[in-house]
Amino acid sequence: MIEAVRQTKTERGEKPRSPFARWLRRHLPMGLYARSLLIVIIPMVLLQSIVAFVFMERHWQLVTQRLSAAVTSDIAAVIDLINTMPPTSYPDIETIARRQLGLVISLENGGELPMPVRQPYFDILNRILSDEIRQETQLPFWLDTISSEDNVYVRIKLDGARILRVTVRRNSAYASNTHIFIVWMVGASLVLLLIAILFLRGQIRPILHLARAAESFGKGQKIDDFSPRGAEEVRRAGLAFIQMRERIERQMEQRTTMLSGVSHDLRTILTRFKLQLAIAGDHPDLQPLNQDVEDMQSMLEGYLAFVRGEAEEDVGTLKLTDVMTRLSAEAELHGKTLTTVIEGDDDVRVRPNAFTRLILNLASNAYRYADTIHIEARHGQRWLSVTIDDNGPGIPERSREDVFKPFFRLDEARNLDSTGTGLGLSIARDIARSHGGNVILSDSPLGGLRAVARVPA
Repeated sequence: MIEAVRQTKTERGEKPRSPFARWLRRHLPMGLYARSLLIVIIPMVLLQSIVAFVFMERHWQLVTQRLSAAVTSDIAAVIDLINTMPPTSYPDIETIARRQLGLVISLENGGELPMPVRQPYFDILNRILSDEIRQETQLPFWLDTISSEDNVYVRIKLDGARILRVTVRRNSAYASNTHIFIVWMVGASLVLLLIAILFLRGQIRPILHLARAAESFGKGQKIDDFSPRGAEEVRRAGLAFIQMRERIERQMEQRTTMLSGVSHDLRTILTRFKLQLAIAGDHPDLQPLNQDVEDMQSMLEGYLAFVRGEAEEDVGTLKLTDVMTRLSAEAELHGKTLTTVIEGDDDVRVRPNAFTRLILNLASNAYRYADTIHIEARHGQRWLSVTIDDNGPGIPERSREDVFKPFFRLDEARNLDSTGTGLGLSIARDIARSHGGNVILSDSPLGGLRAVARVPA
């Protein structure tokens, strides 16, 4: 129902957001602490990713390529020895390869190369070593880099249907200490991130403290334990909030004091009027004057209640069932049909008298202009909303904001102030806003007016 009366972004003059901006707004966290963490974490993750990519793509690949080239050169040297030396020297060649080059070789006469082993797509050793063997020997070969964690197996087909089998230590052809760099990089990042989070919490906590104080003050609650803390800018904002609160409280106190004096003076004059009228007797010509005095008394009470706004009342616990019982009694007194629904916890933290008056103001209007009324109270985790629907004549959409102005009267049949002062909805919205909420009007499913009072729970 609130969305029905909310202005569109185009009507407010705002430019519509792009799809990316809408997506970003939908997925970003709403809290300041969470967003601050993202500001710290995202650049660090991006930096570490870039560093890891450069290391993996450049340094690690370069080291692996040089190691593989050295191993391939050793294998090519062994092949040259086999091709140039007589068969009787093969045992000596195997001994030299094992002791001097770290290669375990064997020579088989006859046979074919096995089927190629399927290698992982990101196996950098298989790719680089295959290229080096192909360029250095230019002979058919078979390579296996995944069967063993410690060794790499190579088979090369020589002239005369001979197969040279070579076993190479993996760390001879591959930079296997890369994980140490990754571990150190990730570990250092986590330590730095933890330190940043600890400092960030210390900077965010005063802002959250200020936000809670401002929220409590907006709800009309007392905040005696607030003191500015944190960075200089946050302390300045806290001091500005305290000064603003003191000015508002001082203004409200001065207004209440002045109105108390005005009320006393005006009531004294009205009392004199009543006394003089009583002395004059019960003459028919004095009846209109008596009625005018009563109207003046009623209007004076309405003006004072509007300006005072029940702001001096402390926050307490109010039972919604008690309010509904009182509304049902008034509906029965006026001969109206009333249905009530309560969803959520029955106990609410509000200023009891002010909030009750807020609901009674809205309900009394419905009693005056409608026969059927439905009141529904929903107490959620964050908001308390009371919806009042009726089947009366309603209010034109163009006038739904004007009726909240003090002393505004509708020319149509429906006037929202039962006392005739034009302050009914003004007082209701003033009370709702003093709680940190609002009152919204829209069309009712019953055909009349829907009034929604919404305040923080």
